[in-house]
Amino acid sequence: MPYPSAPDHSGPGPSAPDQSEPGPELRAELVQAALVAIGVAVSGVLLGLVWLWLAPRVPLVWIGDKIYPKDAEGEQAMGADAVFALWALAFGAVSAAVVFWFFRRGGIALVVGLAIGGVLASVIAWRLGVWLGPESSIEAHARAVGRGMSFDSPLKLGAKGALLAWSLAAMAVHLGLTALFGPRDEEPAELGPQGPLGPQGPK
Repeated sequence: MPYPSAPDHSGPGPSAPDQSEPGPELRAELVQAALVAIGVAVSGVLLGLVWLWLAPRVPLVWIGDKIYPKDAEGEQAMGADAVFALWALAFGAVSAAVVFWFFRRGGIALVVGLAIGGVLASVIAWRLGVWLGPESSIEAHARAVGRGMSFDSPLKLGAKGALLAWSLAAMAVHLGLTALFGPRDEEPAELGPQGPLGPQGPK
């Protein structure tokens, strides 16, 4: 005698929440990271102006048919790289402190925003300094000033690794501030010998 089959419960149950979409907390972190990256990148304009103002110039002179450095033993070219790198480190540290003070917490999203913004700010500062600096065409500049007259060479960044100085300083300072002053996770309460309510149990 055949028995009636049990009801089939293998069908689709209630739909589970879609895990592919980020939650509101993650979306908020991504928005904050984007704002940080944009704000830091825009501040690269200030670094570019500081670099243009403080970077040492390399004087050149047109003699005969060639253009020579006026000071053969000068180290102005390396000085320009050093000025850019040092000020980028300073700007990176300050930007990290401002971001930590504003948000009062850490988080990988903020660190990524600082890193991306630091690279963009450094590139903006580099290109702005070159654009506002002396004439980029040495030959045209030499013809403009004439033979035997000294003129400044174009502002250049020889060590391209300096473009990472801002990001490295920002990440290091932000992580350090988070470790020192960031919010701490609450430690779970210690369990007694008979559980969390002690040996007497609930009253």
